Amino acid sequence: MKELSDIERYEFKKKLDEIKSCKGQHTELISLYIPPNRQISDVMNYLRNEYSQSTNIKSKTTRKNVLSAIESIMSRLKYFKKPPENGLVFFVGHKTAGANQTEMVTYVIEPPLPVPSFLYRCDSSFYTQPLEDMLAERDVYGLFLIDRRECTIGILRGKRIETIDYLTSRVPGKHGRGGQSQRRFERLIEIAAHEWFEKCGKKISEIFLGEKDLKGIFVGGPGPTKYYFVEGDYLHYEIKNKIIDIIDTGYTDESGLRELVMKISEKMHDLKISQEKRIMRRFLKEITKKKKSLAIYGEDEVRKALEMGALDTLLISEGLDKYRVKLVCDSCGYEEEKTTDKAEIKKMESNPPKCKKCGGNMVVKEKTEIVEELSRKAQEKGTKVELISTDSEEGSTLLSTFGGIAGILRFEI
Repeated sequence: MKELSDIERYEFKKKLDEIKSCKGQHTELISLYIPPNRQISDVMNYLRNEYSQSTNIKSKTTRKNVLSAIESIMSRLKYFKKPPENGLVFFVGHKTAGANQTEMVTYVIEPPLPVPSFLYRCDSSFYTQPLEDMLAERDVYGLFLIDRRECTIGILRGKRIETIDYLTSRVPGKHGRGGQSQRRFERLIEIAAHEWFEKCGKKISEIFLGEKDLKGIFVGGPGPTKYYFVEGDYLHYEIKNKIIDIIDTGYTDESGLRELVMKISEKMHDLKISQEKRIMRRFLKEITKKKKSLAIYGEDEVRKALEMGALDTLLISEGLDKYRVKLVCDSCGYEEEKTTDKAEIKKMESNPPKCKKCGGNMVVKEKTEIVEELSRKAQEKGTKVELISTDSEEGSTLLSTFGGIAGILRFEI
């Protein structure tokens, strides 16, 4: 199965989010999945049959919208002799556009992985689950931290750390009693600890058995408790067999998960988060050099280096929520580009800025997410692109300290 690159995954997810946001007034949004081995003629026959049945829809508006959506799909299918290598997916219909109005939307997608089976669905929203399954991260590891006070359970999906559950115990601490009281209290503490471990083991097993793509599990926590827990009869045997390593951490809360992942990434170099940390450490090492530094940051500087062909690796944060906008004067045709956010774009659309040359209105002609725009330019120049998550300390630093855009040069400039 082909693994999507970070940029392909990012762009595909954005497109899916756009499709998922479409809502119909009634069941008039059509989702059609065509696998690569399905004959186009068979699909056309199926659609003709659906068209015939849809003429019986009682609501005049819904009937008209469904029929026009089916017609649109059939007209586009005529351009295909056979489905592409991975099949085809159509999302066509009338979405709500406010004030009781609708507008026709059409999305034709060649998915990154083969469509598994034929599917036709007419509903008030588009059915995207099969495509979302293609996006599912395959690099998945279980994480848990445990001592007698706390238990934190998480998942490492690619570069993302997800906290799934956090449990606290009622196991008593140390006491100052002596004699028979001491032995009785110690026995009560051990009973409470055993019940605590059973509770944690049941919860951990339940969560991880539900993760079908789980490659392994890492255990953390301070002191010897974690070893006692793993060696005891508290975990489901399948979960116990997936434990890769037991690692000392200073904490058993959410910060302990990040500490555990940091230590894992130093040991297992093929993890996605390990690769991300390596490239960020290389950048941070370059940034500290007083002479001959190959690090560069800031949008303007990175763009200049890209144009010169001097950028070896583009580092761009997933958390960068900015757009590259092209403005054109509706009077003299003067053009300019700028980077801005959604709120500013809305302002420019409702109250156009004035042209520097003639004073006319500058109209927004194009807008592209800056992650996509810079990634495309980098690929054209043969520059490697690293999409950096915000889950790691280094990833957070890229966004907060360096504005989310940085790079490593091929040569000093």
